[in-house]
Amino acid sequence: MGSSFFATFLVIFSLLNYNINGKVISQKGCDIFQGKWVYDNSYPLYNTKLCPFIENMFECQENSRPDKDYMKYRWQPSGCKLPRFNGIDFLNKIKGKQLMFVGDSISLNQWQSLTCLLHIAVPQAKYISKRTGGLSNFTFPAYNVSLLFLRNAFLVDIVNERRGRVLRLDSISTSKIWGRMDIMIFDSWHWWLHTGRKQPWDLIVDGNTTTKDMNRMLVYEKALNTWAKWIDSNVNPTKSKVFFQGVSPDHASGQLGAPLNKNCDGQTKLLENPGGPHPAELVLEKVVEKMVKPVYLLNITTLSQLRIDGHPSVYGNGHQHNYSDCTHWCLAGVPDIWNELFYAAL
Repeated sequence: MGSSFFATFLVIFSLLNYNINGKVISQKGCDIFQGKWVYDNSYPLYNTKLCPFIENMFECQENSRPDKDYMKYRWQPSGCKLPRFNGIDFLNKIKGKQLMFVGDSISLNQWQSLTCLLHIAVPQAKYISKRTGGLSNFTFPAYNVSLLFLRNAFLVDIVNERRGRVLRLDSISTSKIWGRMDIMIFDSWHWWLHTGRKQPWDLIVDGNTTTKDMNRMLVYEKALNTWAKWIDSNVNPTKSKVFFQGVSPDHASGQLGAPLNKNCDGQTKLLENPGGPHPAELVLEKVVEKMVKPVYLLNITTLSQLRIDGHPSVYGNGHQHNYSDCTHWCLAGVPDIWNELFYAAL
């Protein structure tokens, strides 16, 4: 029988009297993903001008976004207090370790938030930032800490063959890269819906079956199952911690899981209601629930569904303003709160 540490991370806070920095978060347990957004003038946690490595696509203020309230919200759980991010404490907790984000540009979004949060905490500490192909590495030599990002939107393999680009649902070769990490944070969803020129495969291979296309929710589940089998077979929980970032919602009209007739363009206020559960998040929860090894689901979906104001919109593409991005998130902004939740987990 599976003994996954799922339950949308509730396992950490409900089954344990969780202690952070010597303070008990909740005596009776607390689902930190249930709560509300609170306006707080002490936010944001940093000024992106002090982090020159942040991608322009996330630099909304530098790209002339006129409003600033979207940066000033913190997440307040209903039954406990979420600790404010402490970069020095975070670095000490992972001293001598390698932490890797594996996923698409949403993972990049969160990885860049984390690197900035830590750089701001120790501004005099030397950092080294390198990128080789799809692998980026941000290190703090004084702490012997490596924060890596591996771009792999599907987790499973896409292989170039004579017959074309083949999505292999039962192959997961990049595991040889992430398999040696101390802490792994996975993410996969947004690219599964791409069709036409944006679709990066020509064929799908599932065991002995080859097809040109398949129900995208089904193919997503099959890929997650391949990932889950690898984790269950190969990860030693005494040496490595595994997290999965919940599905980050789009706020573009017509996108799966997006609010009806709502688009992020010009939005400066939070939504009052997140709407129904995101279909992809339900698939992810289904897969993780069945796993044997402990996987911590950072269930950021519902709280992020409220933040239609947090996307770059037309302020994520330099000063051209000819493309509306309702998928990624401005920095500073929502991903900083994801990292506060991740910090609580550590």
